[in-house]
Amino acid sequence: MSNTSPGNARRQVVAVTGASGNIGTALLRRLVPDPRVGEVRAIARRPPDEARPEVRWIAADITADDLAEAFDGVDAVVHLAWRIQPSWDVAAMERVNVEGSRRVFEVAARAGAAIVHASSVGAYGPGPQDRLVDESWPLGGHPGHPYSLQKARVEGLLDVVEDAFPGTRVVRMRPGLVFQRAAGQEVRRYFLPRHTPGFLLQPALVQQLPVRFQAVHADDVAAAFAEAALGDRHGAFNVATTDPIGRPTVGALEHLARPLAALSWRAHLQPVDPGWVRLVFRCPLIDPARAQAELHWRPAHSGAEALAEGLRAMAEPPAPASDALAAH
Repeated sequence: MSNTSPGNARRQVVAVTGASGNIGTALLRRLVPDPRVGEVRAIARRPPDEARPEVRWIAADITADDLAEAFDGVDAVVHLAWRIQPSWDVAAMERVNVEGSRRVFEVAARAGAAIVHASSVGAYGPGPQDRLVDESWPLGGHPGHPYSLQKARVEGLLDVVEDAFPGTRVVRMRPGLVFQRAAGQEVRRYFLPRHTPGFLLQPALVQQLPVRFQAVHADDVAAAFAEAALGDRHGAFNVATTDPIGRPTVGALEHLARPLAALSWRAHLQPVDPGWVRLVFRCPLIDPARAQAELHWRPAHSGAEALAEGLRAMAEPPAPASDALAAH
């Protein structure tokens, strides 16, 4: 694959960890046809058996394998690898999410690559749900919720990298909840009881829930990540739509929902630890103005459209996953 464009401008090499997941599959679709890209290296523990020839798949575990060769000559590393389940194995999550991220950042920085990290709205501490907050809202996560606490800790690791490698361009992407049709069954498996009736997964019903959150389509998230990887910006970017899902929050319901979630989670009746309840009720709504201004990002889907597509896919009978989504 040539690394020069017709105008002789050098095309970039981009490595993507966690390339077989929800955002990863969408990002590969975005990067491959981009004329600014010369090579895409897709890193996953189990690459698909059949993959498009334009992508160079590399089998690697970020917690144990040598990443130096995978990152050699790379212009940007987009770090998407993250473990959510099983949520009761916090030590396993820690190995991947914190220690694995530390290894990715250190090797990428030594290779001279820019780092684009998939953080999350969950990295923020509790915030308002009646207005949008920008990237200056305090980080910290939510007590008792490993996912958000680890997201916040990993942003601290990026601070260390920036201090140790001052020439490294570091970008922190903080998306809302990400949906796409191809990941519907994956999202269902991660977040819902096995026998959840499909009729409960109707957009009209979810829109009436007494909590507010932001949904964003995976293709739109991929567009923002691609611009972050191929451009020259650094710092933090919220990636979300501005049409929140749900109704005004009824905080008292949190005190009822958390014990129920805890009991059913401990009995392995559903996969979501009770910390997610705290996150849903207390997570701030985020303002994507900086991404719009500096990454020229304009989502093609509203939050309602992204949610509806994801819910339809979650409600359908399980179908064979795409090669990439099946591979992780």
